[in-house]
Amino acid sequence: MSSDKADLYTRITSRIVQALEQGVRPWLQPWNSEHAAGPITRPLRHGGEPYRGINVVMLWGEAMERGFSCPIWMTFKQALTLGGNVRKGQHGTQVVYANRIRRTETGDNGEDVEREIPFLKGYTVFNCEQIDGLPSHYLAPATPPLNPDQRIATAETFFGNTGADIRHGGAHAYYNIAADFVAMPCFETFHDAESFYATLGHEICHWTRHGKRLNRDFGRKRWGDQGYAAEELVAEIGSAFLSADLGLALEPRADHASYVANWIAVMKNDKRAIFTAAAHAERAVGYLHSLQPKLATIEEAG
Repeated sequence: MSSDKADLYTRITSRIVQALEQGVRPWLQPWNSEHAAGPITRPLRHGGEPYRGINVVMLWGEAMERGFSCPIWMTFKQALTLGGNVRKGQHGTQVVYANRIRRTETGDNGEDVEREIPFLKGYTVFNCEQIDGLPSHYLAPATPPLNPDQRIATAETFFGNTGADIRHGGAHAYYNIAADFVAMPCFETFHDAESFYATLGHEICHWTRHGKRLNRDFGRKRWGDQGYAAEELVAEIGSAFLSADLGLALEPRADHASYVANWIAVMKNDKRAIFTAAAHAERAVGYLHSLQPKLATIEEAG
């Protein structure tokens, strides 16, 4: 690994650890965004495509720290292409691009062998609130919110479409991997509807780890060990991604406060841990979206 790549992992991890040590979970903000793109959303590229994985965590944290309401980000060059100009004195935010390159090398037997080499590259983006002269829709005011009951109904449908065995009752929310079911306290015991669905989202992310689904295993052996903390971090970030996708306001779960110290320890021990967790969270949420029924095409509808 090059020193630049190692430094990139270290810089990003150190920033997230610092936020956690100050009691801030960067993947839980911002929820007060007032923009036409939606009051709760993933960070968006200039063309409207959502960011993924670790970039979501990084940009949410930056928006929270600097008070940005607009969820849209772009490079200096993209701003110029759209007729905008980054204001003098504004500082950008680093995001990363991960991919693999194929390289042909000569093997020990003298034959050509193709290898895939992973790489991580950083680049700088600016929030639209740092840019003047953009087309008006990039800074459009928020439209009236959807009916809250309608949004919650959408979440109810989403979770129902997963086909997960969800059992209601008792005082604790958890996923039982041996019996493959999610346990949830009754709806009425939650402070509000969104808290119920956000908690369900966390447990459903755990549900994706089963061997017949994503087969995710961090080598956890007992409650509270490093593998346990890594899985909890995946579910925590996955729940945040999912809540953003479904338009749910996600609040920190009180019973997860004790996990923060474990997350910090995991990240300090492994500079790639937060990248890995965010990638697994993205896969978990992507898997849940893949279980939703596809919209019928015009031909099928006809």
